[in-house]
Amino acid sequence: MTQIYYRPLVQIGPIRPVGAVTLAGGWGWFTQAEALARGGTPRIVSADDIPAAILDRLSAPRPAIARLSLDRPRIMGILNTTPDSFSDGGDHTATRDAIAAGQRMHAAGADIIDIGGESTRPGAKTVATEEEIARTAPVISALRAAGVTLPLSVDTRKTLVAQAAIAAGADLVNDVSGFTFDPQLAPFCADRQVPVCVMHAQGDPETMHLDPRYDNVLLDVYDALDRQIAALETAGLPRAAILADPGIGFGKTQEHNLALLARISLFHGLGTPILLGASRKRFIGTLGDAPEPKDRTAGSIAVALAGISQGVQMVRVHDVAETRQAVTLWHAAYFGSIL
Repeated sequence: MTQIYYRPLVQIGPIRPVGAVTLAGGWGWFTQAEALARGGTPRIVSADDIPAAILDRLSAPRPAIARLSLDRPRIMGILNTTPDSFSDGGDHTATRDAIAAGQRMHAAGADIIDIGGESTRPGAKTVATEEEIARTAPVISALRAAGVTLPLSVDTRKTLVAQAAIAAGADLVNDVSGFTFDPQLAPFCADRQVPVCVMHAQGDPETMHLDPRYDNVLLDVYDALDRQIAALETAGLPRAAILADPGIGFGKTQEHNLALLARISLFHGLGTPILLGASRKRFIGTLGDAPEPKDRTAGSIAVALAGISQGVQMVRVHDVAETRQAVTLWHAAYFGSIL
């Protein structure tokens, strides 16, 4: 039997029609959905025609994750302690610089800070575990000692790095490999009941950009994430402790990225919160005529707001203060109130 996928056609605003379905307990709602199938023509259906189990996943409020409620858009600040990340490599390699950057993000309105010690830019080499720990755990410890109380995430594919980060005070593990790189990482997180972000990537950072191909990028990425979430549940992590990230730019061309962004509300059907990480990525520079990554703030904010308008619960960004301002004004303009 052909599988049908249902993408809610999300609407937002201060009023909604009687019978509209609230999306994931958040700020959006829908009365219709796009029904998609491999090899089929998309069609619009009423929310009443969505199977009950799928409608329940689409509408169920998402529980708080890493101490953050998800009934409002959340901002994850990016803090790379690497010398070679595509946008900010070398900016925070010294621990004092990383601490100062984390404190600035905290003051600027970040809801969570994601600390990474291994570049995942296209063509990046794998970093030795000991080096990655040395880049991340001391920064996490120092941020806690400096009074940063908001949730901290560690961006890693490796169990030993995650263990050191959690011991230092991190709250969440963000794995760009979708827990396919290190078979011990999922069991560790399950044993400690550490919430996670599972991201989709085709290939690893060293090779993912060479020739990415999909039969149907939207549905292929959805199915891959669905399988990985099921594997995490089997390992002992509840779905309520999992964020899903479609992995913009990770083994995807510009065409693939745009296809995912245009229909990102499909991923609410996974029954998890969605994280969108598109900040400063190459397609923004290409479309926005901004060759230098640090000149891509405006385009990055535009993509983040487009995702939030489809109900995305968390955006991962370099420019925290600017994104916070944009999200505050987005909410005020749509709802006539301040977050």
